[in-house]
Amino acid sequence: MKAVRIREFGGPEVLKIEDVPEPAIGPGDVLIQMEASGVNYADVMMRVGMYPINGLPITPGFEVAGRVVKVGDAVTEFKAADRVVAMMNAGGYAERAAAPAARVFSVPESLSAVQTAALPVNYLTALHMLREFGRLAPGESVLIHAAASGVGTAAIQLAKLFGARIFATASAEDKLALARELGAHETINYTTQDFAEIIKAGTGGRGADLILECVGGDVFDKSLHCLAPLGRLITYGVAGGVPGTVLTPLLLFNNLSVIGFHLGRYYQTRPNREPMHEILRLVAAGRIRPIISATFRLEEVARAHDYLSQRRTRGKVLLVP
Repeated sequence: MKAVRIREFGGPEVLKIEDVPEPAIGPGDVLIQMEASGVNYADVMMRVGMYPINGLPITPGFEVAGRVVKVGDAVTEFKAADRVVAMMNAGGYAERAAAPAARVFSVPESLSAVQTAALPVNYLTALHMLREFGRLAPGESVLIHAAASGVGTAAIQLAKLFGARIFATASAEDKLALARELGAHETINYTTQDFAEIIKAGTGGRGADLILECVGGDVFDKSLHCLAPLGRLITYGVAGGVPGTVLTPLLLFNNLSVIGFHLGRYYQTRPNREPMHEILRLVAAGRIRPIISATFRLEEVARAHDYLSQRRTRGKVLLVP
């Protein structure tokens, strides 16, 4: 079968299509014929050597949607030809991928594989950050950076359901228009506007109760100063390549919290199937929707990474066979 392999760290050119053996499955695993696979910024970080892995070579890809090919002897919930979506530690950029049955979910017939593959990483990340880690309450304010990204578009829709007042940042008017369409109350072009000033003005000088931050560097540092007393900042990426700085006196005297979130590590320690079922129910009911920015063929994987790295996205980037 065909799969994308990384044998050295570097630019998109290190993503190579190779003929590899079909993944072996254990008693509790499911083998899936890939119909769509999510492309995430974590994959880009993996490619350049900024993401924790066990070593090279590796096939990237944390989520895949398609049909079951076969299941392990201990799997009773799924059978061949079932439509499913799965989360995995790696391996999604391939014609076939294996995943533990505990991370495989049945897909409603109303959703395409492309729609479904856009859900696990982005929507689970947003859901856990807003509700469990961020403790977002109705009427609170939330600042969502990179609002047109996969996680950003998911977070806006979920924050709207949770009754929050939503501030959203992006770099272009079409991205800001998308954020408003999805439910953002106030949008900020961070290339021409000072988001800190707008947050302070828009909250009567109080600041945001919750901030979702994935850039690092100055954006992280500035965001800390945008928090209201008892505010929470959740960091879930360093897309800018430069870590932020935590000023402990600022945290101390304002009772602030800085929280890190990593979906994969979280599910390794606290596996829970219900949040993904909840997301699938919300999508099936039309209360949230996956936003698809672009799809690329598997052999166009380098183009997909370049597209994502150039920050052209308005939602999710996906690979298809």
